Amino acid sequence: MRKIYGMLLCMLISTMSFAQNKKAKDTTTQKTVELNKVIIIGNVKTDPTHSKVSNKYDENIIQPKNVADLFKNINGFSTIKRGNYAIDPSFRASQYEQLNVQYDGGTKAMHACPNRMDPITTHIIPEEIAKIEIIKGPYTVRYGTTFGGIINMVTKTPGIDDYGFHGNASFGYEDNGNSISNMLALKYASEKYDFTVNGGYKDFGNYKDGSDLEIPSSFRSTDYGVKFGYNLSESERVQAHWRQSFGRDVLHAGLPMDTDYDNSSILSLDYKKEYTNSKVKSLSSKLYYSYVDHLMTNFKRPNFMMVEAESGVEATTAGGKIELKIVPNENWQLYSGLDATYIGREGNRNRLVKIMNGNPLPMPMSFTDKIWQDSQITDIGVFTEAKWFASNSTIFNFGLRYNAVISDIKDPAVNFAAMYDLEKRTEGNLSGTVSLKKVISPDFTLEIAYGRGVRSASMVERFINHFTVGQDPYEYVGNPNLKAEVNNQFEIGFKGKKDLTNGFNKLTYSSSFYYSFFENYIVGIVDESLNRLYMPMLEPRHPKVFRNLDEAYKTGLEASMKLEFMDNFFLKADIAYVYAKNKDLKESLPLTPPLTTKLGFGFEKKKFWANATFNLVCKQDKIAESFGETYTKGYETLDIRVGLKPIKNITVGLAAINLFDQTYNDHLSFSFNNQSGLGRVPINEPGRNLTAFLQYKF
Repeated sequence: MRKIYGMLLCMLISTMSFAQNKKAKDTTTQKTVELNKVIIIGNVKTDPTHSKVSNKYDENIIQPKNVADLFKNINGFSTIKRGNYAIDPSFRASQYEQLNVQYDGGTKAMHACPNRMDPITTHIIPEEIAKIEIIKGPYTVRYGTTFGGIINMVTKTPGIDDYGFHGNASFGYEDNGNSISNMLALKYASEKYDFTVNGGYKDFGNYKDGSDLEIPSSFRSTDYGVKFGYNLSESERVQAHWRQSFGRDVLHAGLPMDTDYDNSSILSLDYKKEYTNSKVKSLSSKLYYSYVDHLMTNFKRPNFMMVEAESGVEATTAGGKIELKIVPNENWQLYSGLDATYIGREGNRNRLVKIMNGNPLPMPMSFTDKIWQDSQITDIGVFTEAKWFASNSTIFNFGLRYNAVISDIKDPAVNFAAMYDLEKRTEGNLSGTVSLKKVISPDFTLEIAYGRGVRSASMVERFINHFTVGQDPYEYVGNPNLKAEVNNQFEIGFKGKKDLTNGFNKLTYSSSFYYSFFENYIVGIVDESLNRLYMPMLEPRHPKVFRNLDEAYKTGLEASMKLEFMDNFFLKADIAYVYAKNKDLKESLPLTPPLTTKLGFGFEKKKFWANATFNLVCKQDKIAESFGETYTKGYETLDIRVGLKPIKNITVGLAAINLFDQTYNDHLSFSFNNQSGLGRVPINEPGRNLTAFLQYKF
């Protein structure tokens, strides 16, 4: 641990020393340095394999429970739900560590719970997000290990248009669950410095599905954040961001335990220096640290009468990055740097067994189970990425990255140590990308891309020891000898627009087609040579052990269209489909979403807007039976939102989500687990939900 902190400190000192020794030319037109940009596209304004989605919170008219809710309306995304709180994004059938989820260009907070009760999406206020930047595959090497894509959530920072003191306060209510959401943000900005302070409180109750079945899903959360930025000069900026999140009394319908508390703290420090009249154009660096303290128990579950269980787990994440942008001539841009991430987890489960094999024990027996076995992973990467502007309409992009991944386990359980040679392990991973972007005309852009993304096994896949961490009831056993997972992804995408006449204003459209073949794909496979460790008489008797597969692939597409007409009206359509195949087991890869279509109609003016979205989701019969998946029926829902600004600085909104009160479940949602009167069947989504929203800006 001291080594990683020492390395990060050296990175920061080197950054500051370099900046002080480099003389930047004065300029009266230099704007404030922006720290959080991720997607750099040169002189091309459209980018088929990248996208940026603004978070128009006051127009969504529904209170996001956490950041994962913001992905629901982004084409190609699905969400994995275990209840109403622990929600993960899934993109093109990639999820969890297959996606590089971060915010503000690199800050990370890894979950402490092996069942992902506390993913990074629960540690950030959704109202704090200004935009979400997405790189749709392994098409860059600049932002850490990239297997299935990068998601960068950019938080709000005051700009030149926000000079002075500003703020906003909002209140939201949902009738399905009698839920409330409050948020207050204050900010001040000047030419020299700016700061933002925000806080939020959410109290969500159990919701009901379309058949009036109550889903145990209540939770409370309190969050606050402080961000301070200081402009050392017109071309030099430092920024500090501190935030904490406190989850309380979280019910997880799809997991065997509930969260008593989940406390997280995240600190990040950013520095950037821009130069003029020099081949070195900018120097940027980041340091971050996060700590998650999590307690889960089964005290409200039916098996509490047999065994009392509580698990206190902790996760520490620390990292940093330093990057140089070099422009040797007008046709080339080079980005080179070093980044590092450290993840450490520890914690045990304490059990008090009161009934064994159906017989009450005269004296309850206590056990301690090692969850994380005091495991650590350190990932150090070096990278270079180049953009060649071959002409005003053609850009080539090349990137190469090498990662050294060091994994270690400090306190292994006896049975786990007997299975493996647990010496410290070092892996070397090589990733790369090449792409061509061509502006065919001012209104049409084409891109062809290839990326090789390499991901070493996660801590769960390496070191979990007989815990149920999947959607199925199997115990899972880690494998510290797993090979790194490789995604070879090819993609062709285009974007275009066309100005229209006769009452029609503009047509915009885009599409992406991709194919990936995987090497060493990681899945859990039943090992009949091993027996269940906990409650050994229960089925299934044999656990799953994580293994590498030889043959797996996926292919799919996304397409979007928007027609604007009569100045204020629009029609839009989004479609996303992915097909994934596990050729070794002759079934689909797990967590593959079905064909999804969204049709929208809306009206937009400055002080009033309204829209309706029809969600059409097909059945999913291409399933991974070995993963415990079952056939999922298709469904259709209708959402309606209306918003207005009756007076200056006031926004009012009303919405009806799932207007026709349909009973349905998403294919990626977990099933009920350890719930009274509820078998292991998929968790249904909320029925009709009427919401109200009020925001005041000052």
